Amino acid sequence: MLTPWTTAPPSETKAASSTPPASITRTAAVAVAGITALAGLTGCGGAGADGPSGRTDVVASFYPVAWLAKEVGGPDVAVQTLTKPGAEPHDLELTAKQVARIDKARLAVYVKGVQPAVDDAVAKHAKDSSLDAASLVRTLPPPAEGEEEHEDGHEHEEGHGKAHYDPHVWLDPSRMATVATALGGKLAAADPEHATAYKERANTVAAKLTGLDQHYRDGLKTCGRRSIVTAHAAFGYLAERYGLRQVPIAGVDPTSEPSPKRIAELTGQIKAAGATTVFTETLVSPKVGEALAREAGVRTAVLDPVEGVASGSSDDYLTIMARNLATLRSALGCS
Repeated sequence: MLTPWTTAPPSETKAASSTPPASITRTAAVAVAGITALAGLTGCGGAGADGPSGRTDVVASFYPVAWLAKEVGGPDVAVQTLTKPGAEPHDLELTAKQVARIDKARLAVYVKGVQPAVDDAVAKHAKDSSLDAASLVRTLPPPAEGEEEHEDGHEHEEGHGKAHYDPHVWLDPSRMATVATALGGKLAAADPEHATAYKERANTVAAKLTGLDQHYRDGLKTCGRRSIVTAHAAFGYLAERYGLRQVPIAGVDPTSEPSPKRIAELTGQIKAAGATTVFTETLVSPKVGEALAREAGVRTAVLDPVEGVASGSSDDYLTIMARNLATLRSALGCS
């Protein structure tokens, strides 16, 4: 039985490769270079850049980066999240007040390619005072719509925008560790008075994420099955990192409806792979996944893409990811 991960010593991390390395701990050189390149931010934002009690005002696009900003920023930042708790983030439309927040904030943290409205607002109002998590790590090609395989150079539509990569980088803890380290450097440059605290917290968060990554590596090392049938194509990074094969029902947009032909294809793939589970998720209707599971004669389980949490929930990124690991181990027959 797996034991819970413990906080590892603070370490620098780098993006995962197609074949996961024996250990994700690396020398400081790679992360320091990334921080140096990103640390050009000075006190941008002008009037209104400081939040309550003089804390640095940070705007986060949706839950995963909001969690990271709060963990790294600690008591020195005031984080405002643009996506409401429990809301599906992909089709977010911004109000004029939210755009003004982006303009005035000392730092805007987001993942380019997830929310086109945020991408547009950052480009117009916070180009020099923003941090795009997807720009910090090696990205994967986007999943071709209605297909389970990735093809280089293929574009997918993300709401009314387009991205040339899969934006779901937060579902790989090792990539999140890289983002945490860079965020610490970015906040330190924006608020030099608290630079040491930001960097220390970033190291602590990166170490926790490194421990989570190792827990996944150990937990998914020996499994009877390797295919995961998911509600939408959110788990490409997790699949690549831990040697799994993602078979998504929908593309990158979780609200898109698969065609009858796609459902028939998926039913055949489920049976051929010997899969026992169709994974639904938390923020969109499970009806399509449930119908597919009935058609294929398998069960359903929830695999959370960590795109948002309900208001008042005690869950956070780490607890949700731990629960996802337990769900995967059960569905895949891991020893």
